[in-house]
Amino acid sequence: MTERAQANPGRRTVLGAGAAVLGTAALSLSGTASAAGNTAGAPAELSGGHGHRLDLPVPTVIGHRGTSGYRPEHTLGSYQLALDMGAHIIEQDLVPTKDGHLVCRHENDITATTDVADHPEFASRRTTKSVDGVSLTGWFTEDFTLAELKTLRAKERIPGNRQKNTLYDGRWEVPTFEEVLQWADREGHRRGKQVWLYVETKHPTYFRGLGLGLEEPLAKLLRRYNRHRAQSPLILQSFEPSSIQRLSKLVATPRVVLLSGAGSRPWDFVATGDPRTVDDLVKPSGLAWMASFAQGIGPTLDLIIPKDASGRLATPTTLVKDAHAQGLILHPYTMRNENTFLPADFRRGTDPNAYGDAFGAFRAYFASGIDGIFSDNPDTALLAAADFTRNR
Repeated sequence: MTERAQANPGRRTVLGAGAAVLGTAALSLSGTASAAGNTAGAPAELSGGHGHRLDLPVPTVIGHRGTSGYRPEHTLGSYQLALDMGAHIIEQDLVPTKDGHLVCRHENDITATTDVADHPEFASRRTTKSVDGVSLTGWFTEDFTLAELKTLRAKERIPGNRQKNTLYDGRWEVPTFEEVLQWADREGHRRGKQVWLYVETKHPTYFRGLGLGLEEPLAKLLRRYNRHRAQSPLILQSFEPSSIQRLSKLVATPRVVLLSGAGSRPWDFVATGDPRTVDDLVKPSGLAWMASFAQGIGPTLDLIIPKDASGRLATPTTLVKDAHAQGLILHPYTMRNENTFLPADFRRGTDPNAYGDAFGAFRAYFASGIDGIFSDNPDTALLAAADFTRNR
């Protein structure tokens, strides 16, 4: 991820937007895999419009960290519930341990998501670090071996908002990504249908600087579990474009560049002195550049429909149209049911943690033409997607 952005990485496949028909439409792979692309680790070459079909309905419902609206995030319990609810694809965020294993945590700072503070044997490991320019004090995965990390238990990250989730504190351990791949294979065999995963490399430049690069061990696992191909039931994602570029040279698996708020800069851009911001990347030229090594983008919802000064939805941007013109799909993030996370025009009552009009907000975002959405509440998102499709 420390590599500087290249203007023409050369190899790619393109995920088309697909027709917006829930349950029957699928996202289509515009490029067919070359003979090399059908061997382990070889990326697919761009070649015409005869490609494979990826079995994902549009709008695609992505279980954000599993079902983090109902269970502590990034636990097998959270992933299992997302699958049981019918989420089309389930997200994992990856960070490394001290001994190089990839584990599923939203951040390497595990202070809020595990019971590490309750373990006196690890008290001395509390420290302050700068991660992507932000000073953080707590406990970090890169300071623990996998065996040590497995002595911890997961807990709810935002108990003030999701008090009911604390019922499940301590129930699950921190899963490795390999354990998730094994779980997905078991569930796929049991259900007779592939289980889709959406995998993010977290802070890849930071970890590469520690000698714990994410992309190579990730690609090795993808090849081991046969998820390295252009047709594999898995999408890779990162906020750092250079991580996606690196992965594009290792595997043919579909790839998405995540985009943070307007005016922000990807950390790999900061580290390499690239002056571009997200504002530059959402322009047609920036989208064309990302389309040279990725098949989609994952922008914040505000980049799709900004909010006005009162927090209400304003006029949609042209990002959906512009991205589709470059053959990129859009999977924005993140929809949550609670008032505190909704646009002001969809909040109901005065309790910030009560559910607002999530269906109304979903309807507005789906109407913008997005191809899918990350949601903490996949059951709500699925009903909203069905309503939207039926009423088109």
